[in-house]
Amino acid sequence: MINFNKINKYHSIIIFFFSLFFLISNINIQISNITVICFFLIATIGVSHGSLDHLKGNKLLKIFNIKNELIFYFGYILISTAIIILWLILPLVALTIFLIVAAYHFGKEDAIFEKNKETQLLNLFLFLKGSMVVLAPLYFNPSETLKIFETLGVKLNQLNSDLIIVLIIISITSNLIINRNFFFSFLDSFTIIILNIKFSPLVAFTIYFCFLHSFRHSISSIEEIDNKSFKKGLSGFLKKALPLTMVTAGIFFIATFFLSKYYLLDSAILKVIFIGLASLTFPHILLEYLLEKNEK
Repeated sequence: MINFNKINKYHSIIIFFFSLFFLISNINIQISNITVICFFLIATIGVSHGSLDHLKGNKLLKIFNIKNELIFYFGYILISTAIIILWLILPLVALTIFLIVAAYHFGKEDAIFEKNKETQLLNLFLFLKGSMVVLAPLYFNPSETLKIFETLGVKLNQLNSDLIIVLIIISITSNLIINRNFFFSFLDSFTIIILNIKFSPLVAFTIYFCFLHSFRHSISSIEEIDNKSFKKGLSGFLKKALPLTMVTAGIFFIATFFLSKYYLLDSAILKVIFIGLASLTFPHILLEYLLEKNEK
């Protein structure tokens, strides 16, 4: 039987030392169209970890004894559309809710190393752990992060850096409380910190989202498909995830093409990335919650 936990551990070490290498080597990579590259990676590798939601949706329908699969797709699209509409009407409210929900999602899905499930207030600690993804760019690249927020329709004048660094310390502490393995707890937190010290907020988020968060979620899906053969599990995952990944990527590209007629390309891409991810995150998390609750 394949030890998938070891795969995640080796992968976490590789990403950490990759980040550390670029930090201490002081290598500055200047790549033209970096925003386009980040967009492509997020629209393909990044979103792929949620491309089995339709299968999970079918499982949920069976639990509730619902035979019409269209009900799942209708509900999923309805929630996604509602988030987009909310963002157009009340961008500050939508962004705030998205950051809170995303922080909890990142904390929960990335807490994979010997998680202490008996921890009191576990959900709160998971939220605080995942908030590192939000807090690190706000502290290390505040001006660039606020520019992204402004592109998304939310203008903030200043940030309290002292409060943010306190929250970062709390996030690191929460990670240590959740996981029994202190080494990988530190590794997770400091990988995100190093990425944000070295790279711009978009690049740091892209590396984290595609090559840490999405990778771990995909490994979990591969294990569910076949926990004895990684090759067969990977093949099964790719076949099942590819259709919905292509559809989602296609929607992202079409939306960017449409918005680029009214905004600069970089602004259009940022809107599609973050508003698009928000519209997918809410139904994705709701689906995971309903399955987890009803499969017990």
